[in-house]
Formats: sequence, structure tokens, C-alpha cells
Amino acid sequence: MKKKLFITLGIIFALALTSAVAIAVTVMNAPKHPSDYHIGITYEDAVVASEKPMLAVFYVDWCGYCLRFMPKFQSLSKVYKNKYNFVMINAEDPAYAKLAEDVGIGGFPTVYVLDPKYDNRVLMPNAIYQDLPKFRVELDRYLRIRGLLDKASSIK
Repeated sequence: MKKKLFITLGIIFALALTSAVAIAVTVMNAPKHPSDYHIGITYEDAVVASEKPMLAVFYVDWCGYCLRFMPKFQSLSKVYKNKYNFVMINAEDPAYAKLAEDVGIGGFPTVYVLDPKYDNRVLMPNAIYQDLPKFRVELDRYLRIRGLLDKASSIK
């Protein structure tokens, strides 16, 4: 009886230890800053490739909300990779200071649909981008409206 108890306890201990190690490895390898994610293309490349609108996230590395948003941004980039150019913009990078000022960053993350083709920008409020289904509805709505603009400009 004691032998079975020790074997059972040994198995439980081994499983607990294995789980603890797996969790520790996951935590150690998890991104620590939004910039650890490498999603999409650069802003400059997105402007040049203006056939698609861009979904741009303005972030800073010290922002916990930005870090928590990045997995959603990453999953959207996989779903909409053929319809949007995905761009991550570090708002503290001096190269983007003018752009960040022009769009009026009020907090982090700030998410915009930027469309160089039509010189259009649409601010996505955090109530929308924090809710993935609502966010997808808005992204699809923008694409429908852009399609109407494309049709109207081709008729002229």
C-alpha cells in the first residue's frame, strides 16, 4: 500500500514539476515589449504600397495596454493580410514624431486605418479595437466603403 502511495505521489510531483517548468519557459520567452512583436511592414513601405489601406498601431514600449493589444493585432494581420498593410509605429521614435503629432495621439495604443490612396484616416476607438468581433466589423465596413470609392472613381 505504501509503495502505491509513493508511486502515485511521485507521479503527481513529476507532473507538477513538468507543468511548472513549461510555464516558466513560456513566461521567459513571452514578449516583454510591444516592439518584440514584428507584425507587418514599415510605415514607409506601406505608404509606397498604397494599393491597400494600412492598419497602423501607435505604441510605446513602456505601455502595458500596448503589449496586451499586440496578440490581437497579430491575429488580425493573419486574417486581413491581403486587404490591409499592417504597421507598427513606435510613437517615441523621432522618425515618427511628426506623424504622431499629425494624427493626434492621445493615449496608447492608438489604432488608425490610414489610407494614402484617398488621403483618409479613421481613428478606431479603444471600445472597438479591444473587442475583436466589433473591430472586425469596422475593418470590413471600411473595406466596403473603400470598394464603393474605387467603383466611383473608375466610372469617371
